[in-house]
Amino acid sequence: MFLIEVKDLSKEYINEEVKTPVLHHLNFNIERGEFVAIMGPSGSGKSTLMHILSFLDKLTDGQYFFDGKDVSKKTDDELAEMRSHEVGFIFQSFNLLPRTTVLENVMLPLIYTGDKERERENKAKQAVISVGLGHRLTFFTNQLSGGEKQRVAIARALVNNPKVIFADEPTGNLDSKSGLQVMKILQELNKDGHTIILVTHERYTAEHARRILRIKDGEIVADEIVNNRQIADGAEELMK
Repeated sequence: MFLIEVKDLSKEYINEEVKTPVLHHLNFNIERGEFVAIMGPSGSGKSTLMHILSFLDKLTDGQYFFDGKDVSKKTDDELAEMRSHEVGFIFQSFNLLPRTTVLENVMLPLIYTGDKERERENKAKQAVISVGLGHRLTFFTNQLSGGEKQRVAIARALVNNPKVIFADEPTGNLDSKSGLQVMKILQELNKDGHTIILVTHERYTAEHARRILRIKDGEIVADEIVNNRQIADGAEELMK
């Protein structure tokens, strides 16, 4: 069974009775443990697709199965529950709380798990250590570099042990060195078995994945295996 199955998926927005089609009859599957890049220019529909796949938005027509569940039939409350437990998010703008420590930021997704505070703290510490920031646990987020902020965001995405990590333009606000460090971590996480879906408009960034879904004007125009994959060496050292 595929982790993600998309069948004839379409999406349109309606504003004052004006319909704006965004996605048109998409069909694809993603297996557990894959590293897939969704690549396309601005306005292609790639972000809309990511929002549907990550339960932030609903499709208009077609079907979307996640881990065997028909997502298109879920209520808003059920989607929110799935968002909390099934997926992790990494955003271009980091989305970290200011004037809050690294550890506190990473603990946020654990608030509603029912775990005791000591257990939540231990899980968050391990996630922070896993991205090479164990020495920054008590730092406030405004004391960090851009690359460090994104690594905190990765730790936060990991802390609930999600089935999928969604990375939306994760290197967009970073210099090339910091961006490469982030891609190193994502590749290492994938090597450890995590399913990762990366959204980007840059082919070089997409080629760090193992497979690329190219979207143009709301349609999938190519579904290709990356033969000359960009390998970010040194990830193991960074993750220590």
